[in-house]
Amino acid sequence: MMKKVLFLSLLAGVLPLSSLAADEAPNYAEDTLSGDWGGARSAMAKKGLALDVGYKVDLLRNMSGGIEKGGRPISHVDIKLAADFDKLVGWSGGSGYLNFIQNHGGRLNANQVGSLTGVSNIEVGTNTNRLLHAWLQQEFADGRGAVLMGLYPIDSEFQVVDSAGLFVQPPYGASADIALSRGPSIFNTSAFGFRGKWFSADRSAYVMGAVLDGIPGDPNNPRGTHVRFDKGDGIMSIVEIGLKPGEARPVAAAGKDAPAAKTEADERTEKYAAGLWRYSSRVDDQLDFEADGVTPVQRRSWGWYALAEKTLYQGKGGSDLAGFVRISGTDGDSTAIKQAVNVGFRLKAPLPGRDEDAFGLAYTRASLSDKWRSAQGTDTSAAEDAWEITYRIQAGKWLAVQPVIQRINHPGGGASTAAANIVGARVEIAF
Repeated sequence: MMKKVLFLSLLAGVLPLSSLAADEAPNYAEDTLSGDWGGARSAMAKKGLALDVGYKVDLLRNMSGGIEKGGRPISHVDIKLAADFDKLVGWSGGSGYLNFIQNHGGRLNANQVGSLTGVSNIEVGTNTNRLLHAWLQQEFADGRGAVLMGLYPIDSEFQVVDSAGLFVQPPYGASADIALSRGPSIFNTSAFGFRGKWFSADRSAYVMGAVLDGIPGDPNNPRGTHVRFDKGDGIMSIVEIGLKPGEARPVAAAGKDAPAAKTEADERTEKYAAGLWRYSSRVDDQLDFEADGVTPVQRRSWGWYALAEKTLYQGKGGSDLAGFVRISGTDGDSTAIKQAVNVGFRLKAPLPGRDEDAFGLAYTRASLSDKWRSAQGTDTSAAEDAWEITYRIQAGKWLAVQPVIQRINHPGGGASTAAANIVGARVEIAF
């Protein structure tokens, strides 16, 4: 059961969630622009191999404040290949995943806004093509445990808040403080490493941990895919424990392979989790020096986070109001952000007859570390505040259009920097 759900959930970034039934192949004929290729895609999926392509473009513009007015389109291509090796070659409990991405276009935040937390979660520092995921996984103990090895971005499973996935701003994926640390394995550069995961018998509780190369890719060559283990990289380690009461299943009876699946009536958002992360290698302190007054004190970067999300109300026609909150913090010695708070609401099916639409309102406050502020000088604010309001319109099975309004106060932590006001839309196509 766990393997089937994982295999199909890998496609969630491309296909509408309604198409991901645990025991059937995605409905490519209806849910994608290019169709089922004469039945070839469905046949591949049933045999254990699913290939999907998605495209996003952010058409956002900074209307005032920040660095300057303007903005150019930002595009992102996802090519996903998920393999269920049990179906494919008889490898019990084995699975694999390749995710090739292509990012091109403008740099709205870097050139027009200057926010520490970001504007678009598909904006990258260097336009490039690369592998984001490339891993193998082995399950054991009837799917209660799993070990993964390969290129693996931690924001695909750690710190995840499902109800915050609607938003365009980056801090609703990886938290802003961890994103600004010395080299996390997150979008769009992943590191090689290992991840282990263990579920309770009824699947309602879990613990997982990962150990990865401390510097993903090749900082001196930001284009393409690179796996390097240079001296001084060290490792990044992260661990998370969580509880998802809505995922609870009756414990499997003797002789059964897995617990029973939950029914449609049980589909509610509810998750509570906490985690810790740490780098093994030391980095320069932002402010403190050794006795010689020249050599920076060396520190190890570390941090923590806690999150909660829950369905607050369910109505007719699939209407579902979920709220979330996530709090995270760092040592403050080596990172610009000392603490971050995300809070928001997501409403599915906000209007009659619009069951696949979603409305969202979210707020992030990134409190800046005292050492970072002292190192920058006097013209700094205590925090950067960011708002986002958005409405995702499922215009067709394979097309979504999402108008977005954002406001970022004190972008870049500048006390005198005018608030940035961003408007535009995201367009998503499932091929």
